[in-house]
Parts: sequence; structure tokens; C-alpha cells
Amino acid sequence: MAETPTTADTADLVTDTVRVAGRELLIAHPRAAEDLIDEDDYARDERLPYWADLWPSARMLAAELAARHLAGMRVLELGCGVGLPAIVAALGGARVLATDWYGEALGCARANADSNGATIETMLVDWRSPPAALVARAPFDLIVGADVLYEQRNGIALAALLPPLAGSHTEVVIADPRRPHSVELTDRLAAAGWSHATRDIRHSARVDEAGPVIRLHTLRAPRG
Repeated sequence: MAETPTTADTADLVTDTVRVAGRELLIAHPRAAEDLIDEDDYARDERLPYWADLWPSARMLAAELAARHLAGMRVLELGCGVGLPAIVAALGGARVLATDWYGEALGCARANADSNGATIETMLVDWRSPPAALVARAPFDLIVGADVLYEQRNGIALAALLPPLAGSHTEVVIADPRRPHSVELTDRLAAAGWSHATRDIRHSARVDEAGPVIRLHTLRAPRG
């Protein structure tokens, strides 16, 4: 699937200063995600521009990545949105592939990476039909995602997507604000023999209906 070169440059952008592990990052994103809703997109596959917001889960995942030694690691971000975790991983020395369903998100993530002195690769990915180019790059050392389990179909799709992308050494870390559909991913992988651990972290960022706690899910494939 070809990656569209367009970005959200027609949107009203705002820039947030995000402090991660003592480093200040400038992250631009559309002021109002709802202004980007495309009725044709929604009619086709119920697609909504969740990518355009800087979610608390992304901030918590970025902090988690900043605390790790990532130099030389191959990191895949699923649903990268505006790119904060991907940028933090790249600044930590990882080789990062940031992916999203929206070409506009990838353009925004690349622009944010450039403005913060980070180097990332991007790829347009539909979880239900992943491009062969993505699977060919597996296994990754670390696969991450922030608030990607907000719909039932997402967990089901990721449960099918992750096994071909993971090896026996791969760690998967998903930051999620305890959304009920997270079990669609974790229960399916646990039934397939994956290990699963959780850690809850209280945050002080904007609080939505999910509350002030982010749950970090850590998953590993069974060792063959």
C-alpha cells in the first residue's frame, strides 16, 4: 500500500511542549480532531481521526521508553498518531518504524520528528491487511502502541497482527487507559500462550472519561 505524502497542513495546528525525562519536545497536532472527520471515510470503514490528538497514553508510553536502553533496537510503533513515543525511542538510539492507518498522521509524525532532531521511518498500515513490506521486516525487538484498543475490532485485529511481527525475544508494550476492549487483545494472545503482565501508572495529563490511570500491558510470545 503506497504511503500518501499529504499531511495535516490544512488543519489548524497547535504545538504542545512535552517534557519527557528532562527533555523538552515540541509536538504539533491539529487543534480539534473533530474538524478532520471525513464522512466518506466513516461511511467506508467507520474511520475517525483519533490520530490527531496527543493522548495521555502516548505521554506515558513516551516516558516508559525514555527510561529504557533502546540504542540499536528495532522498534515498531503501531498507531503512531503525531509520533511522540516514536520520537522518544529514536532519540534514545532506536531504529524506529512508525505506522498508522492515516497518511496524514504519518506526515505529522515525520514533521514532529524533524523538528525535534529525530530520525524515524514511516509506513501506512491497515492492521487487518498488513503490507508484505511490514511482515518482511519482522521480528522487531520492541513493538509499542498508545491507546490503540478503543474499539473491539482493534484488539481483534492486533491479536492477529502481532504474532507474525514478533519473535521469541520481542517485547510488546501497549499503554492503555483501561479501556474495556483491551481484553480482545490480551485474552486472545494469552490463550495462544503469550505471557501478559500489567502495571498501572497514574498520570497528571488531561483526564478523559477513562480516568487518570494508564495501564501498561507487557506481552511476550511463547518461546519456541
